Amino acid sequence: MPRLTKIYTRQGDKGLTRLSGGQQVPKNSLRVSAYGTVDELNSSLGVALSFGLCERLTSVLPEIQNELFHLGSDLSFLEEDKSKYPVPHIEERHVTRLEALIDEMTDVVGPLQNFILPGGSTGAALLHVARTICRRAERDVITLAEVELVGSQVIQYLNRLSDALFVMARYENHTRNIPEPLWNSMV
Repeated sequence: MPRLTKIYTRQGDKGLTRLSGGQQVPKNSLRVSAYGTVDELNSSLGVALSFGLCERLTSVLPEIQNELFHLGSDLSFLEEDKSKYPVPHIEERHVTRLEALIDEMTDVVGPLQNFILPGGSTGAALLHVARTICRRAERDVITLAEVELVGSQVIQYLNRLSDALFVMARYENHTRNIPEPLWNSMV
């Protein structure tokens, strides 16, 4: 567990930061942008939790937040540095667990009959916001992966998580007996 004795280092004053392996890079590098978006996603889940979600989501989202820290760690190290450090990372088991969660919640809410609008309860709306941030994180990591190696399960995890967040939003509305706002394609 890292121990932070000082929050500020003054390195960022020049627009630079260090990756976890020690390499100095610009703060707007693709890698920093990717794990920054993952951090934003994690924060958005914290906001959703703070508004009060159903019991099932309250139990599973902190686990996902911890996994997002794993994912950020995975991205903050260059692949060649991961053999030098005990780096938490995303594994296939994390992806599989999300798939099981999606299946569990879909069994409750039923298959999608129509496109739905983001909304309903406050919690569901916030989960939809998190879903869109997750999609951006996925795009950022794909862009990074075009020029640098990334963990083998990172893209798959983000892809499944965005699907899970969509189903979680539906599940939150369902548990609160709030009808899903349907897209009216005739407007």
